Amino acid sequence: MSAKLPRITGQQLIRALERAGYMQQRQRGSHVYLRRENDNRRVVVPVHGGRDMPLGTLHAILRDADITTDQLIALL
Repeated sequence: MSAKLPRITGQQLIRALERAGYMQQRQRGSHVYLRRENDNRRVVVPVHGGRDMPLGTLHAILRDADITTDQLIALL
């Protein structure tokens, strides 16, 4: 059984995605675009100050990034 999604900010998620092989490609306003070289997978992470990311948004980003909750916890 997988663990619960943690409450994290956009900056924390970006650092975890960078550990998973994603690189910041560009930023437009409060949205950071990241891309992984080996399979060209792209994700967009909203960074709104120090606020926690809504769980539905976090779940959708993890699905797009092909990362499980357990993998995210290990990357944090």
